[in-house]
This record gives sequence, C-alpha cells and structure tokens, in this order.
Amino acid sequence: MPLRRTMLGLAAAAALTLPAAAQPIPVGHLMDLSGATSDVGTPFAQGVNDAWAWVNRTRNGVAGRQVNVLAFDYGYQAPRAVSQYQAWSRDRVVAIDGWGTADTEALVRFVTRDKVPYVSGSYSAALTDAGGKSGRQGVEASPYNFFYGPSYSDALRAMLIWAAEDWKAKGGQGKPKYVHMGGNHPYPNSPKAAGEALAAELGFEVLPAIVFALTPGDYTAQCLTLKNQGANYAYLGNTAGSNISVLRACQTAGANVQFMGNVWGMDENAMKAAGTAANGVVFPVRTAAVWGQQAPGMANVQAISRISDQAGNAYRPVHYLSGICSAMLLAEAMETAAANGGQVTGERIRDGFYARKDWVPRGFEGVCAPSNFTPADHRGQLSVSIYRARVGSDTSQGSVAELMQAGTMKLEPVKTVTLDRRADWLGW
Repeated sequence: MPLRRTMLGLAAAAALTLPAAAQPIPVGHLMDLSGATSDVGTPFAQGVNDAWAWVNRTRNGVAGRQVNVLAFDYGYQAPRAVSQYQAWSRDRVVAIDGWGTADTEALVRFVTRDKVPYVSGSYSAALTDAGGKSGRQGVEASPYNFFYGPSYSDALRAMLIWAAEDWKAKGGQGKPKYVHMGGNHPYPNSPKAAGEALAAELGFEVLPAIVFALTPGDYTAQCLTLKNQGANYAYLGNTAGSNISVLRACQTAGANVQFMGNVWGMDENAMKAAGTAANGVVFPVRTAAVWGQQAPGMANVQAISRISDQAGNAYRPVHYLSGICSAMLLAEAMETAAANGGQVTGERIRDGFYARKDWVPRGFEGVCAPSNFTPADHRGQLSVSIYRARVGSDTSQGSVAELMQAGTMKLEPVKTVTLDRRADWLGW
C-alpha cells in the first residue's frame, strides 16, 4: 500500500479514537489559483489560508479544536466546484470558504439542503435574499450564504452616486453617459441590471453594454467603441487581469473615460501591471485600512502575513486583507456555535452570523469593516469605501512594495457612500 494512503488511513483511525470534542473541525476552501480569476483569487486565498493557520496556531483553533482546512484549486470551473462539494460532503465539512459567482450560485440549493454555511468570494446580490422574500425571478432563498463586503450591485450603486456628484463637481453639461463593460458571465453580469437602473434614475444616459472576455487580450475595438460613444463613466466588471488590457488599450486609443472598477477589478498588483493607464480608476475597498496604514488590528494582520512570509517583506494587496476578514467572520461564527459546550453544526454556525451587530472580528479593529446580518437580509455591508488608484510614473522598475513606499503608486480614499437598506434592492 502506498505510504501516503497508509498515513491517511492511520490518521483517520486515530481520529476515530478521539472524543468528538477533540477531533479537528473540517472546513472546505474553494480557491482559484490557476483559472480566469487567479490574478485576484490567489492573494485572497492566501489571506484565507494564512488566517486559518494563525487561528490554529495562536488561538488553539476553535473552542480548543484545530480547524482542518481542506483547500482545493478548482480553476474557476463551476462543474469542478460542484464535484468537489460532493466529495466534501463525505468529509462532513461544517462550513466552506468559497470563491466565484457561477459556482457559488450553482451550490446554493446544495448548501441550503445540507445546512452548510458558505462564505464566498462572490458578492452577487442574489445571495443576499436569505429568506427568499424578494420575489425576484431567478433569486432563491440562500439562508446559508454569506460574504464579507458590499454586494457587487451595492458597490456599483455607491460608485454611481459618487459619479453623479463628480459630474456636477466637474461642471459637466447635459446627461453624463454610463456604460457597463465585462464578460458575458454570471460574475460581471451580476450587478448589470441594478447599475443600469440606478444610473437611469440618477439622470445618466445608459449606453449599450460592451463585452470583453475575462482573460487578457487585445481590446482596442472595445476602446474605440467607448470613445466613439462618448462615454463618461464606465464600469469594469471583470477581474484585474483583463481590465489591465482594457486600460492599456483605452489609453492608447485616447478614450477619456472615468473607469470604475468592481471590487476585484483593481488592486496594487494591477496598478503596477497597468502603469499610468490605471491612474484615476476608482474602485471599492472592503476593509477599513489597507496595507501599511495604522490600525489597532494591523498587528494581527501582520502576524498572519508572516505565516506564509516569515521574513515579513511581502506587500499584501487589498484582496489578501479581505481574505483574512472573510475567514475571521467564519471563525467567530464557529466560536459562537461552540459556546457553552454547543456543537459546531451548520445551523449553529449560521446563527453565529446573527449574534452581533456592527460585527468586527476580535483583534481586527480598524481593519475589518463592520458587518451586519439578519435571518432575512444578508447584505452585510451597506457602507462602501471608494478609493482611487494613483500612478504617477513608470512602474516597470521596482516591486509593488517599493513603488508604494516611494509614492509612485498610491491608494487614495475618495468617499464613503452609505446606502439605504432599500427593500426593493434586496437580492438585486
């Protein structure tokens, strides 16, 4: 018998001899390290994995039990995610850290049926209608789906509110023109209708959407369309990798547009890769602080970073910090489930998400933005912090850390927009 199989068999036998209260707690983790969104999936997944390792090392896991994180790179392929979920069902995972929109939405019925809390990297608004009361077509109850941050739709709504103010502040005449850009895929399409509806409500002229793939490519044609349409504000619905291609092509084409990136559409790595083409892009940031800023909880973030960077030299982009906050929400919900001798079950973990108001994970004050969840409404955050990418000159020389330290690249706070908890926006 192969050595690995033998050791796994011995480990399983040893686990069976342990009392239930001492056995490791299995948690799944779907990652994209090799697929179309791996550019941002990799730092987010690293933040999640490092956070769980830190919880095990410094807090002795959850209620004295180590957390066994079963991490799996599914390459952003929804069928592989569904197949892996079925495998994890045999492992009896109590919760899952998930990733993309197509796979998360495909698994809603499974996790609801099996009562497995699923904390995704997808912020699709369709996942927020926990009670299934919105009545929107295609939106079903998702009582076990959570995410850390504003939904894609709410983040776009906040940026459009800012854009309307920006147009007036600049002395813009007539109706500003808005266009949605992104792949024909559930992830970039998720906030499309919500964004276009609010844009029209705010007085924008809504232009026909422009499609570009989730992968890097030559998007000169799209940029020429953007220029010829006279667009003033454009939403980039894809992840940073393909957005970089668009930004470069549009800079070359002379398309003078205010780009608004989605939450995965811009970060420090993308700023370096795009260079001055990224200058001025605005995008939502989920955390209350970014790497290098002072905050009470930053010491714990830096300690977590050393899990995978012992020298402490790595610069951690915004997605890494959000991965930490996402994992810590689940960790504390599990701690709540285990309180007073309780069992760490899916139902009790779910209820742990409702136990706190303005919830900031313990020890991460000033880093993780407050979250609020109720059994009917899983819109955890309605305050959206908008930042602007500032790139002053050539970025080809030096690391991200060096460029940020030198001031060649900056993340500039622009505005925080707090949305109303409108009933008609639930699940949309």
